[in-house]
Amino acid sequence: MTITSKIWVLIEATAPVFTRAGLELLTPARDLADQSGQPLAAVVMGCHVEETARQAVALGADEVLVLDHPAFAQYETMCFVHALSWLLETYRPSSLLISATEHGRDLAPRLACRFHTGLTADCTQLSIREDGETILWTRPALGGNLMATIVCEHQRPQMGTVRPGVFTQRTPDPQRAGTILPIPQVPILLNSKVQTLQRLTGEGDAFTFDGKDVIVSGGLGMQSKEQFSLIWQLAQALGGVVGASRGAVHEGWVPYAHQVGQSGATVRPKVYIACGISGAVQHLAGISGADTVIAINSDPDAPIFQVADYGIVGDALQVIPDLLDALSQQK
Repeated sequence: MTITSKIWVLIEATAPVFTRAGLELLTPARDLADQSGQPLAAVVMGCHVEETARQAVALGADEVLVLDHPAFAQYETMCFVHALSWLLETYRPSSLLISATEHGRDLAPRLACRFHTGLTADCTQLSIREDGETILWTRPALGGNLMATIVCEHQRPQMGTVRPGVFTQRTPDPQRAGTILPIPQVPILLNSKVQTLQRLTGEGDAFTFDGKDVIVSGGLGMQSKEQFSLIWQLAQALGGVVGASRGAVHEGWVPYAHQVGQSGATVRPKVYIACGISGAVQHLAGISGADTVIAINSDPDAPIFQVADYGIVGDALQVIPDLLDALSQQK
């Protein structure tokens, strides 16, 4: 089997949230392939992934390497590491992009260690050198105060993870031609040392910001878990979902899945409402893709106002009830 692509993207098709994150990577990867004049391959792993493979072609992949097996129906660390290591060793791509989901963050460093190569985590920008092969991986550094560009000069494959939401999915082209290549001979590690005794999924694990037009986020300015309930009420009144700053999550007011920022989710809603959030650099890094930012804060010098399209200087605990009253009267 001849595989010509040197730039690879991993699409883990074990659940919709992971599939979407992988398909997003085809946006920067397609740009890299065009800059280097190389074809682009997507590696699709899962069970019954025919539709995902077709989506990958429509979104920019020239070749799709399909690992379709019941062993890949759910993510299991060593099973995925074993199969991908064999695939990388067999076909020798020059680079591999992996989404920085909880699974990707577990998988990528293990692969990098096996191949004694570098791994750049949480990239926000990708480009390629004049040599047409060396990737420039750009990521926030020093708490987001500067951007660092990292290269892997000699070892291959070059590897990097990209946080979900940083890039948007391309517009699919159903007429686009591509080659779908089943990989039936990949070795499957069925006797893993890790066994899943029970799979528990709570609201915090299932929640995602994907496709949400309105996000109402609360920070430490909400003062307590009881008063944070105002954020839930406002989000419900606006048909949106709840987000939170890192501080609010650390206080236990809301599950981690709702955290927005450099150490949480990167979001791209039409409207982002920040209530009682001062606007630390790490939080601002997660909302740069929002169309409209509305800030409510009692401190007129809060950094959040520097990026807000609209601002209300006032105590969120007083402003939100007024907003809820106004919305109720409007209905």
